[in-house]
Amino acid sequence: MTLAAIGPGFFPLIGRGIGSILLYAVLGVLLMLVGFWAIDITTPGKLNRMVREGLPNSVLVTSAGLVSMAFIVVTAIWTSSGSLIEGLLSALIFGLVGIAAQVGGVRLLEWVTGIRIGAVLRSEVLEPEAWVVAAAHVALGLVVAVAII
Repeated sequence: MTLAAIGPGFFPLIGRGIGSILLYAVLGVLLMLVGFWAIDITTPGKLNRMVREGLPNSVLVTSAGLVSMAFIVVTAIWTSSGSLIEGLLSALIFGLVGIAAQVGGVRLLEWVTGIRIGAVLRSEVLEPEAWVVAAAHVALGLVVAVAII
């Protein structure tokens, strides 16, 4: 096989594909950061500090929140269509709206169930309520992701 066997449109196609991957990756990372920030500012205390301290409930809830954000971001990117700019813009819009819906839903669940999330996150032992909040993050992330489709 030689380079002569490669069609003239191959390398431009690869270049566009690599550019798209990089742009969507940057957008995905930014949306994940916004998602983490949304979880952090809506929970009592500094979530990133509690995670660094290794508080198990904070780690569990943050991990579940990030997984749920990934569902939303991946689905927003997967369903984007049209030109690259339209795809990036639709992924951004759906991602931001999905993150807001997911975080708002989890905070509502905590309020309705009476979970004192601040105390749960600061606890040094794994609390049952943390599993409920983590499950809510994942469940709502899936619901929002499917709603994007």
